[in-house]
Amino acid sequence: MQNYAFEMRDVSIRYPHFSMENLNLSLAKGQVMGLVGVNGAGKSTTIRILMGLVKADAGTVKALGYDLPSQQVLAKYDIGFASDDMRLYKSQTLQWHIDFIQSIYPKFDSSYAKELLKRFDLIADQKIKGISHGQRVKASLLLVLARRPKLLVLDEPTTGLDPVAREEVICELADILRDDERSVLFSSHNTHDIEKLSDQIAFLDRGQLLTLQDKESYLESWGRFRCQINEQSQQTIAGVVSIKRSGQIAEVVTDQWSPDYAKQLQQGGFSVLEQHRMSLEEIFVANVKRSR
Repeated sequence: MQNYAFEMRDVSIRYPHFSMENLNLSLAKGQVMGLVGVNGAGKSTTIRILMGLVKADAGTVKALGYDLPSQQVLAKYDIGFASDDMRLYKSQTLQWHIDFIQSIYPKFDSSYAKELLKRFDLIADQKIKGISHGQRVKASLLLVLARRPKLLVLDEPTTGLDPVAREEVICELADILRDDERSVLFSSHNTHDIEKLSDQIAFLDRGQLLTLQDKESYLESWGRFRCQINEQSQQTIAGVVSIKRSGQIAEVVTDQWSPDYAKQLQQGGFSVLEQHRMSLEEIFVANVKRSR
């Protein structure tokens, strides 16, 4: 029985100024994976390979049990893709787009499309040129979601939205994904969006997979301590990712946080003054710095 929405095994691809070597990435059915990385980390390359738009130099790729890119036509009937690059016809209405997509995909759910129109606060008879950028993003998502894809691939779908519009789109998307269980790969450099939507976190940097872990345990494993240092403070302590000193005060970051970790720091000569949990964005920055 196929347990994965997609599998990428030992995937490599080389460009003149970028390479990806032996990438291993898989998503269990019904899970939402957040693909995080700075611009140029390899997120879009990973998605292009997964969508069959480019062929990897080495490795194997499967989506919904189909080999890619050789069986991509069959696979794409059940894959929905949305990105900030997608464009709608400005002179046509949203209803025209709905009818057009429905004519191509027999599984298009028109009742669900009507429900999404209400949830996204969209008007079917309004022309695309008369709606805001945020509404165009919602319209594109509606056209993809109403197909009821088994695998949904979102590549930076909220890029260019103002903070209010982005939060609105992400909240609506989060509600929809909870209502209808499906497999989702969500790529973004915005860690707030990833943290809100994902079950799993995958960190990419310069074509390498730094981390693949479920979100909750990943967030639980990181912590930041504000400490006082002295002459007895050790330079190396197990689990420490970074130590940033400023006079007699040090900020210590660890990826092996536990309730007893403060005692471990104290045994290493650090007097712990404060300890804090870290956001995904703070973890992302620390992880990238560690890899460079």
